[in-house]
Amino acid sequence: MEWHVWLAYVATAIVFSLAPGSGTVNSISNGLSYGTRKSLGAIIGLQIGLTFHIVLVGAGIGALVAQSAMAFSVIKWVGVIYLVWLGVQKWRDHSSFTTQRDNIPRSGFSLMCSAIAINLTNPKSIVFLVALFPQFINPSQPQLIQFVILGVTTVVIDAFVMLGYTTLASQMGRYIRSERAMAKINKLFGSMFIGCGALLATAKS
Repeated sequence: MEWHVWLAYVATAIVFSLAPGSGTVNSISNGLSYGTRKSLGAIIGLQIGLTFHIVLVGAGIGALVAQSAMAFSVIKWVGVIYLVWLGVQKWRDHSSFTTQRDNIPRSGFSLMCSAIAINLTNPKSIVFLVALFPQFINPSQPQLIQFVILGVTTVVIDAFVMLGYTTLASQMGRYIRSERAMAKINKLFGSMFIGCGALLATAKS
């Protein structure tokens, strides 16, 4: 793979990762609630889900999902229900910022599993990758190594972007101490999760 092609993909992958979505909302929410260190499991979980999608695309299954209305709809509505459920849970969360960080109501493993589910149930990323990867793969060269390079690049960039969102949110959280403020933030992110679910519901393959 030529350097200029890879650099072009890096720029595209950065835009893809920076674009607001359920993963972004999850990273910022966790950063505010649990801090950067405790949220690392969630960042790993998002990348596990993304890696699974990349492997599906590489195996050709992703193209089938992207072209199958039934498969796309099943994954989509599971994702919609899950995101709305997360939003409702956030709305009902009345714990203060200090309580959340000190008592650690959720384990890192729990945050990781939740993040995996968030990415796995988002078929839009499969459709995006199916459309994106062929644009940067030269059919006259070994395709497996090119695919691996693109896949690793995607995961690494997304991990750093999500870490950036989480760290920034964690730093902002240092100035939030009142239970009332945290309740409003929980409702805000609850609404954002529900909003992501609503947007996903309108997605078409």
